[in-house]
Amino acid sequence: MALTLDEAVAQLGHRLSPKRRSVAARLCRLSDPAAGPSLLEALRREVQDSRTWETQYQMVMALGLCGHRPALRLLRELARRPFEATMVYAALGDAIVRLSGPEGTADSLRWCLDSGTPMLADGALRAVATQRLRLDAATVDYVLDVLGPLEPHDGLRFWAAAAAAGWSGPRVRGFLRDCAAGPRADVATAAASSLRGEYRTHSPW
Repeated sequence: MALTLDEAVAQLGHRLSPKRRSVAARLCRLSDPAAGPSLLEALRREVQDSRTWETQYQMVMALGLCGHRPALRLLRELARRPFEATMVYAALGDAIVRLSGPEGTADSLRWCLDSGTPMLADGALRAVATQRLRLDAATVDYVLDVLGPLEPHDGLRFWAAAAAAGWSGPRVRGFLRDCAAGPRADVATAAASSLRGEYRTHSPW
């Protein structure tokens, strides 16, 4: 039987990391704002041990999906730290954009893109795509300016191609046509769907 919200929150302090990871994943699925404060405190403890990066990933994602905005300060601090497991940055970028919306989406997306950390940028673009956010023209141009110099096989193009179903303009269509003709099948498929104005269903985690 699946854990209730209260049961999952109570086990965030379990002595075993796999158990903490499991309950954090459960809180991702529940996406209940009530879990936010407990998740934030659990993450503060969790990041002290670099070996539990998978648990850290799930806790960060849960904070974003729960909409716990007080976590933004810590998440931005963590985004500046060195993580050997770079997947943690993907969760951080995703959660930072989610928790900044809607009024701060553009600024947080730019912040992640400018960070020099590809996985942080990837996570931020993932949040845009999975939430099907329609960015203003200036922000779309900024994203395309960042992605333009990348090699055709660069995976950072994937989430932008997936998100672009909700974007418009000749530069967007040119970008999508370029992606659709590129060497990566996943990017090409996402771009082809976006060219038809169709969003594909992607899991946020």
